[in-house]
Amino acid sequence: MFTDVVGFTASAQADEAGTLARLRELNELVRPLFAPFGGHEIKSTGDGSLIAFDSALKATECAVEIQQRLAGRAVGGSPSATQLRVGIHVGDVEESEEDVFGDAVNVASRIVAIAEPGGICVSGAVHDQVRNKISQRLERLPPAPLKGIQTPIDIYRVVLPWTGRDTVHGNSASTGLAVLPFTNISPDPKDEYIADGLTEELITVLSQLRDLRVISRTSVMLYKATPKSASQIGAELGVSSLLEGSVRKAGNRLRITAQLIEVRTDRHLWAKTFDRELDDVFAVQTEIAKQVADALRLELRPADEARLSSRHTVRPESYLAYLHGLTFLRDTSSASLQAAQRQFEMAVSLDPTNAGAYGALAFSTWSFALWHMDPSRTDWVEKVRASAARALELDPNLPEPHIGMAAVLFREQNYTGMEREFRLALSLNPSHALAHNQYAEILDFVGRAEEALLEFRLAEAADPLWAFNLQALAQLLVRLRRLDEARVTIDKIRGLAPFDFHWQLGDYYFAQSDVAKGLEEWRLAETLEPTARGKRIIRAWILARSGESEKARAILREEETLPLFGQFPTNVAQIYAELGDLDECFRWLDKSFAVHDLPIMMFRFDPRYENVRRDPRYQTLLEKMNLA
Repeated sequence: MFTDVVGFTASAQADEAGTLARLRELNELVRPLFAPFGGHEIKSTGDGSLIAFDSALKATECAVEIQQRLAGRAVGGSPSATQLRVGIHVGDVEESEEDVFGDAVNVASRIVAIAEPGGICVSGAVHDQVRNKISQRLERLPPAPLKGIQTPIDIYRVVLPWTGRDTVHGNSASTGLAVLPFTNISPDPKDEYIADGLTEELITVLSQLRDLRVISRTSVMLYKATPKSASQIGAELGVSSLLEGSVRKAGNRLRITAQLIEVRTDRHLWAKTFDRELDDVFAVQTEIAKQVADALRLELRPADEARLSSRHTVRPESYLAYLHGLTFLRDTSSASLQAAQRQFEMAVSLDPTNAGAYGALAFSTWSFALWHMDPSRTDWVEKVRASAARALELDPNLPEPHIGMAAVLFREQNYTGMEREFRLALSLNPSHALAHNQYAEILDFVGRAEEALLEFRLAEAADPLWAFNLQALAQLLVRLRRLDEARVTIDKIRGLAPFDFHWQLGDYYFAQSDVAKGLEEWRLAETLEPTARGKRIIRAWILARSGESEKARAILREEETLPLFGQFPTNVAQIYAELGDLDECFRWLDKSFAVHDLPIMMFRFDPRYENVRRDPRYQTLLEKMNLA
């Protein structure tokens, strides 16, 4: 394996000291990753390295890990970001003292030059050994001569979600797709939920195509009945194709029309009408997915075919209840999530083999617990566990039960098992924005901030207009003091979530030591907060940052008489920390821990909480949370 720093010579000529400093930082990050994969650095080439491995698979996995770490570190393409190219070949070598020689070395050194910045290229020999053994797709590149190499060699690109381009069979067109909300043209307007539910089902089914990036529901639902053109929508969502259609229900029959539109030309790539019985709707979804894959020239692997064909028919009335429940999941209000649970419970009572309904029941039960239950309650845990287990027993290809199980394992402080469940969910649906988002939150929680940044970015790619994810990403970037990137992300929230926009912009200004602007934004956020308790906490923050500590303490003392809920106790702890009262800070942190609702990542990196991290009680708290 050869690595090469992108643009090293030009960068060194412009800023030698800065470039060398970034190179040292890069080596400190990359070199420790060789040994865990069985790699041995043979030599440094100044702006790169030659590394030998006993296994082509381990070399490729190491390369992916390197680029993943660097992608998380350099999100946003800041001027200081350093990128690598990686090239890998397999073959015999001759050893001489502390160096190696031979054709294998020469070929690898030529392959690295073909790789894109932040990318990995491998030879055909490596491809033959690692295909179907790594989760990333391998894409064959057009033939290209390698300097000094006479025999033609096939070159493959490892398709990484964080690289700048994604090609399909050598074409430069993007493989992003948005499924726009299907229109209800049934005689009964109450059948609207069927069109909305079917839209979400199609998003889920199409997301199973590994080579296709599918936009999640939060973003596409903003375009329901929109007058915007295909080109406008495509540009705003960053996709090259749109799938749109309509649904008409008459008795037990459905008429589904669907058409695939190329954004760039507004040309219809494919269109079809399906007249089917309701209990044949799964077959329609599968056929649409296959037709879309064919129109976009995506290769369906045997595993894709098997997954698309694995869903079995459920009773029509159970399926309708399931679709109805899906429409309630768009809203996280108590009433909406309880309505979703009731529909999914009805669905499984009508058909105990409805795997999707069991998975959605696990997911909605966890969501309700997350947003509306007293954090000390545990009655939801077994219900989620049982529903998820039953869903996976019926259909092991569903991602939602794995997300539900991850929530249970997090509650039990089993972080290793929880990560395994998130990885399984994302292997089943790489476009699952919520899975990326929640995985990012957990990675941040356990102190793996760079990996969390990558997952937040992948969630953004899958759901670019989802304000909740953008706010969490901006918050982490501010805590890490990556302020240029944070400001770009915060500006994306404007118009989507006004409260989050003003709150995060205020935090951004505070991080820049611009207290006046920070307070101005937080006061605007205070006017947008709908709850009296939330307004009081914001007022306490503002008073603390304004230097009016006694007024802030007076508000914080009011919290003593109120139930522990949500992140209010952690907010109180943070404010006390900024007031310099660590005894009160840790007393409130203990309260948060007691009800299993302590987002410890708020204290991990922010320079404002260095006093908390230096206190021995902080380490004790980490030990209690199984995070030491």
